[in-house]
Amino acid sequence: MTRENEAREILCRMGDLLYRRGLVHGSSGNLSVRLDDGWLVTPTNSSLGLLDPARLSRLDASGRHVGGDPPSKEAFLHTCVYDVRPDAGAIVHTHSTHSVAVSCLDHKPGAPVLPPLTAYYVMRVGDLALVPYYRPGDERLALAVREMAVKHAAVLLANHGPVIAGKTLNDALYALEELEETAKLHFLLHGHPIRPLTPEQVAELGVVFKS
Repeated sequence: MTRENEAREILCRMGDLLYRRGLVHGSSGNLSVRLDDGWLVTPTNSSLGLLDPARLSRLDASGRHVGGDPPSKEAFLHTCVYDVRPDAGAIVHTHSTHSVAVSCLDHKPGAPVLPPLTAYYVMRVGDLALVPYYRPGDERLALAVREMAVKHAAVLLANHGPVIAGKTLNDALYALEELEETAKLHFLLHGHPIRPLTPEQVAELGVVFKS
């Protein structure tokens, strides 16, 4: 099996996994995997639970559609992230419920999008950036994502959902799941005094578990 064919199979299995875990619904969400000369991305208006490896969209290194079904309308988000993150091998974008709920909150400027409640949130998600709201397809959204992705592997689109890059699809999935679970904790703890990790504890994690 060629590397591309293997990537097609893995991407479809991951889509099904996300669908069965309730992290995507309907035709929402999209995935991509980087190849040597471009990348594969899920087609537009497709359910991630019913992907066909042969019909995945094939894009060249500049993001131009060169094969398969038409790509997701949000493929430009993947193009922007790959352009500025050479270490990214895969990207996951979902409209997962609790993460979207966090994206709809009225965030104070300069405050963390989510508090560092657990070590694994810090290790797998890191410093989550909030991208201002722009309608889907707006060119300004692409520019905002590109700017944020330079320093952040995980970004949250306001009133929309997360976009997460990883070295592999598994890495991106683990970060997405950690983000979603931390978002759940955030709402479960609402109204209760919380004790997030201190800046010193966060810094220690960065030193000990630096990849």
